Amino acid sequence: MTVAETTMDVPQAAGSAAPRAVLLSPEDRRLMSECLQGHREAWDAFVDRFLGLFAFVVDRTAAQRGIMISSADHDDLVADILLEILHHDAAVLRGFEGRSSLATYLAVVARRVTVRGLARLGAKAPGHRVGTTHEPADGDGGQTRLADREQVAALLGQLEETEATLVRLHHLEARSYGEISRLTGIPMGSIGPMLARARQKMKLHADA
Repeated sequence: MTVAETTMDVPQAAGSAAPRAVLLSPEDRRLMSECLQGHREAWDAFVDRFLGLFAFVVDRTAAQRGIMISSADHDDLVADILLEILHHDAAVLRGFEGRSSLATYLAVVARRVTVRGLARLGAKAPGHRVGTTHEPADGDGGQTRLADREQVAALLGQLEETEATLVRLHHLEARSYGEISRLTGIPMGSIGPMLARARQKMKLHADA
């Protein structure tokens, strides 16, 4: 069974519990399927779609830890995220179970890779302010992934519904203002200021 098939709706017997909401959009399902089949164009589209998300996660994670990183270090961390996704025949994508949106799942993966990378940078340059980080023991992996996912949800949970939607679309799904305007009906001129307010709220919560 492919990753795409695991996220499809499953018919339920009469009287059984309602099926879990399918969070993988048709667009993401197609993109993942083509990536896992090794289509070069699909990987290019994947990078175009999520590169902004990975850059955002690197910036936010470094800022949360009070770490100054150079442009070269930033680019290296983003490259590390992409390599992690490609590692072992794209095991990260093959392991996606559809329990969150693809963007949220990738954000959690990106954050964990970034935390490891920042710890490595801190070891090379002890003068930098680096928070305490460590790789979990095998038995703690599930709890750590859950904590990461909950942190992402908690930050978005501090926002109004419209603000959270804009953050998901722009920062997690890397959609342009034009796409967001078409999807939400919000005028393009209003999207930037609304995103700025949302980012400020998220920063205040993250720093608390």
